[in-house]
Amino acid sequence: MTKTAVVILNWNGRSFLEQFLPEVVKHTLAPETEVIVADNGSEDDSVEWVTTNQPEVRVISLGSNHGYAGGYNRALKQIEAEFYILLNSDVLVEAGWAEKLITFMVMHPNVGACQPKIRSYSNTGSFEYAGAAGGYIDRLGYPFCRGRIFETIEDDHGQYNDTREIFWASGSCIAVRGAAFDQCDGFDESFFVHMEEIDLCWRMQNAGYTVCYFPHSVVYHVGGGTLGYGSPAKIYYNFRNSLIMLAKNLPAKHLHRTILARQLLDGLAWLMLLVREGRPAAAAVVRAHRDFRRQQSAIKTFRTLTPNPGIFHTPHTVMNKYLLFEYYIRGRKKFPELKWT
Repeated sequence: MTKTAVVILNWNGRSFLEQFLPEVVKHTLAPETEVIVADNGSEDDSVEWVTTNQPEVRVISLGSNHGYAGGYNRALKQIEAEFYILLNSDVLVEAGWAEKLITFMVMHPNVGACQPKIRSYSNTGSFEYAGAAGGYIDRLGYPFCRGRIFETIEDDHGQYNDTREIFWASGSCIAVRGAAFDQCDGFDESFFVHMEEIDLCWRMQNAGYTVCYFPHSVVYHVGGGTLGYGSPAKIYYNFRNSLIMLAKNLPAKHLHRTILARQLLDGLAWLMLLVREGRPAAAAVVRAHRDFRRQQSAIKTFRTLTPNPGIFHTPHTVMNKYLLFEYYIRGRKKFPELKWT
């Protein structure tokens, strides 16, 4: 068994692989570490490029596009490793980045998942939207990060250089303990893309693991490489998957009122998207709610088979306030300004 497998899920990402894969190989390959590209049915020449130019990299061809969740589930079933690092193809890494993450996890056997500090590739002194300095949620399940709340992204001045427990680790670069991943049955493939890492981290916590942010490993993420941040497809998956995640994992006493509140707020979001972005963006919210309702049977089955769903309102990782109110009404734009209780 390999100790660490760095797995890059690729879909038509030849340009990113050409730009970033050589650095991953340079700064990662070691006797106990393997670099793998799992190809999600690309239609470009990604696989041929990797085979020709990076022959030391193992390629797993998945045949078709199974999304982030399904692609990684299928790839990891073909890999034997104690730890997996799931890395987006549009991420630049530094020397020692992987070793630092894995050393931390070895020293802390209760940690199921861990993320590095994630800075922006285009503005290296700033945090990156998808992950920043670790992920949290509020009482309605809205995700946010230290270093990034909604569209407010902070510069990195070392203000978040402390290792600490978080609620979720970013899927753009997440180190996962293989035993924890298997125990929690991997990603939920119904998500396809977006928020599946938050759902996994939530389930890991329900299983007794912790999730951590380790700032001494740093990577640089381009972001929006597969779906642009404002695309209707991304809006659809974010709205639908957020509802599915809450319906699966919330404690029963919080379930119905939280879903109702989110549905009302999503109605306001629909109106704002219609005015600001137009019909395609607003229609994505409608489709998200329609397809969420179609998932009710599967969600009920999950809750029946899952004992004690509901790690929630944990004071240091779940904010017992409404993030929308804190941000838009009280004007608290940065993590230290938020009121948690």
